[in-house]
Amino acid sequence: MLDRVTSMQVFVRVAALGSFSAAARALHLSQTMVTKHIAALEERLGIKLLNRSTRRLVLTEGGRSYLAACERILAEIEEAEASASLDRIEPRGTLRLNVPLTFGFRQIVPALAEFSRLYPAISVDLGLADRYVDLIEEGWDLAIRIGRLKDSSLIARRLAPCRIVVCAAPSYLEAHGTPKTLEDLSRHNCLGYTLSSTVGADRWAFGAEGEMVASVQGNLRANNGDALLAAALAGQGLIYQPTFLVGDSLREGTLIRLLDDYPAYEVGVHAVLPSGRQVPAKVRAFVEFLSRRFAPEPEWDRGL
Repeated sequence: MLDRVTSMQVFVRVAALGSFSAAARALHLSQTMVTKHIAALEERLGIKLLNRSTRRLVLTEGGRSYLAACERILAEIEEAEASASLDRIEPRGTLRLNVPLTFGFRQIVPALAEFSRLYPAISVDLGLADRYVDLIEEGWDLAIRIGRLKDSSLIARRLAPCRIVVCAAPSYLEAHGTPKTLEDLSRHNCLGYTLSSTVGADRWAFGAEGEMVASVQGNLRANNGDALLAAALAGQGLIYQPTFLVGDSLREGTLIRLLDDYPAYEVGVHAVLPSGRQVPAKVRAFVEFLSRRFAPEPEWDRGL
């Protein structure tokens, strides 16, 4: 006999995501098991909860009423458990964490050894990807996002500033000169980052709010910051990248920061997590760990 509370959880997730397959992925179950849970509920209740078609799922009238009751019951269970254990529970379990590729390699992975020493009962399932992930549908506990966040149903906490600067290798500047104004950028080979959610490969922003925008062009566009960094270090052109990526090169002198008279465009590094639920201790522990690690000034900005 299937567990009734688990079946309720499965039903609520199916109703929220609109499909059995999406709910199965989010809950780490097989689609067959999701189907069995829904069938068990319908058999127990003696009613049909969902009308199924090849395109979508639609709640029946009874399904809508039962969904409201399930959401209330599950919230009360979660609240009761959290209230009983919040002050004494040790952060533990698997933390499913999604992080942008370059930021993850450079800033998150090196920090995980220290985090593991502090919280030995937590294991980390790390996903490195520059695409925008759906935390709920894909079952992530937490994601790190960089940029200006759009309004959403997610909980967000700003962890650190992130400044974007223009720089180039000394060899490029010796061969092509140094731009002094935003207008000068149109005469230079500007290597574009194609995944920017803020500006784009052909538009670079300056100023606290990005109020000054320069149109640029170049002979290389890429969806990865490390690729553009390698091209810039080889003398191919100018790059417009965050200091967490180019900071070491600037400190070493292998890249030169340009256009210092124009304020850098600043976005943010944020922790985002699903709303509407008690935040697990393992998630709180990791967010606080990063907040302490990046405060009061992130290491990537020191000395710049």
